[in-house]
Amino acid sequence: MLPEHAPFSPDQRRAVDIALAGLDASQRFWLAGFLSAGGSSATAPAAITPAASVKLTVLYGTESGNAEKLADLSAKEAKKRGFQAAVKNMADISPADLAKVENLLVIVSTWGDGEPPESATSFYKEFMNGSSVELPRLRYSVCALGDTAYEKFCQTGKDFDARLEKLGAKRVSPRQDCDVEYEEPYAGWLDAALKALAPATHSGIVEVVGAPAAAAPVGGVEYGKKNPFPSELLEKVLLNGEGTTKETWHYELSLDGSGLSYEPGDALAVVPVNAPDLVEGILKAAKLSGSETVEVKGVGSKVLADALREDFDITALSRAVLTKLQTISGSEKLAALLADDAKDQLKDYQWGRWIVDAINDFASNGLAAADLASIFRKLPPRLYSIASSPLAHPGEVHLTVASVRYHAHGNHRKGVASTYLADLVAKGAQVPVYTHQNKNFRLPTSSDTPVIMVGPGTGVAPFRAFVEHRGNLGKPGKNWLFFGDQRYTYDFLYQTEWQDHLKEGFLSKLDVAFSRDQPEKVYVQHRMLDRSKELYAWLQEGAHFYVCGDASRMASDVHEALISVVEKEGGFARDVAEAYVEDLKKAKRYQRDVY
Repeated sequence: MLPEHAPFSPDQRRAVDIALAGLDASQRFWLAGFLSAGGSSATAPAAITPAASVKLTVLYGTESGNAEKLADLSAKEAKKRGFQAAVKNMADISPADLAKVENLLVIVSTWGDGEPPESATSFYKEFMNGSSVELPRLRYSVCALGDTAYEKFCQTGKDFDARLEKLGAKRVSPRQDCDVEYEEPYAGWLDAALKALAPATHSGIVEVVGAPAAAAPVGGVEYGKKNPFPSELLEKVLLNGEGTTKETWHYELSLDGSGLSYEPGDALAVVPVNAPDLVEGILKAAKLSGSETVEVKGVGSKVLADALREDFDITALSRAVLTKLQTISGSEKLAALLADDAKDQLKDYQWGRWIVDAINDFASNGLAAADLASIFRKLPPRLYSIASSPLAHPGEVHLTVASVRYHAHGNHRKGVASTYLADLVAKGAQVPVYTHQNKNFRLPTSSDTPVIMVGPGTGVAPFRAFVEHRGNLGKPGKNWLFFGDQRYTYDFLYQTEWQDHLKEGFLSKLDVAFSRDQPEKVYVQHRMLDRSKELYAWLQEGAHFYVCGDASRMASDVHEALISVVEKEGGFARDVAEAYVEDLKKAKRYQRDVY
């Protein structure tokens, strides 16, 4: 049906609705082409029909949801151009399925140290190592998502691109490697790829739009990544007790009037600014006053000090930043460090250092304002797991954030976003935010399904949301939380809330591990092994298993513990236990949100 705001009278709307109701899909498609061509029946079908028979598969692998969002947008645009487009998650197909595909777009992110996304790991391993499928009929193009702050930038996308070519597929459009600001390069890639796959389709630059807001915001303004919502900080509470070595904050932010919504498992993007002392350090190293004017992409001319504070990532010391600095400075010492045979030395140098250190070390004579601005990328937002249920806290969103502070090379260091919230945002002030979907970290559809949650430290955040949500839905299934931190007395995050949930029956079981309260370190994976019999029984009942927190050690240790539990209690060989756990992943009963 036509919407009420369509430029037709009520009688005309009814007439059009009646006419369209009697048309099948192919007739509607023909009519769309006829109208877009200005009513010329001789030319409209010819402009669109060639692509109508072209089938297209959009294959994605995602960690935080960006690749999935772009896959959906790609399919939508492809359908506008006449393709028969279908979206496939790497978690849901096998490499052998690609033998049936003739036209393929791959959109895949890289996670951690050049690793594939969690949901794409099985497909990646089989495709790269075990797959012998030949793909001589396949035409393809790859869009890789990554972060230049990491050494193996877009590595997964590069791997897929090379492997497809090796298996005989034809690359019809060059791979596009995208940094955290991916919208513009992605749009150019998609337009070129669709033209290459179906030259007869209409051309036109792709317009990338964000997901629509779930509720109409006040004043008709749509908030999202391109237009963050100025959220009021309603509350901030230090969760650690006196005597702790940690600094973990609970933040409560308002979403009233934003039109933004979220589900448990989603993330909140915080758009920070750089601290004044960081800006001053960069200006001092570059021998600039800060009053100079520079160009900021997408913004225009801006005072340098303001740009350093609001627009640029002035801390993360990546290879890309060092390469730009070397070009400007001409430093032979830096050139040697960037040589292919000096990768280990480069990694050693980067550890614990910031951009300001590199300027001091390799551009000691200072930099021109324009040159300084050219070495930075845009300051990226930070994603934090949401620690609240919208049912328990309507109009609000809560976060659990550990302030990052440390010493390196004789200097104080701090996390940009975590200390922005802790040091620079007072209660009642505004924080630019937007919600970010994570469809790969969702509660079971049935509230009766048992849930096991492993979340040490700030990894407990989404599980606070899970338990609140299930409790507010009523008749919650069994919920079991494994929580860990350093000390019971200081670091038991949300202790009274968990105790209340236990009394109310919203939380069925709580196992804790405080690593520093005894001579031997005890972690959440040890508690899992202690409870192996009951844990396996829950899995056999159909329980979903969730992990959130540190990826470098905790997540892998928990994974190994889970396999050990299945191996022991199921009486399986190691490979059978591994297959059991892999099947949990494929069934979306084992989900991780790790960082």
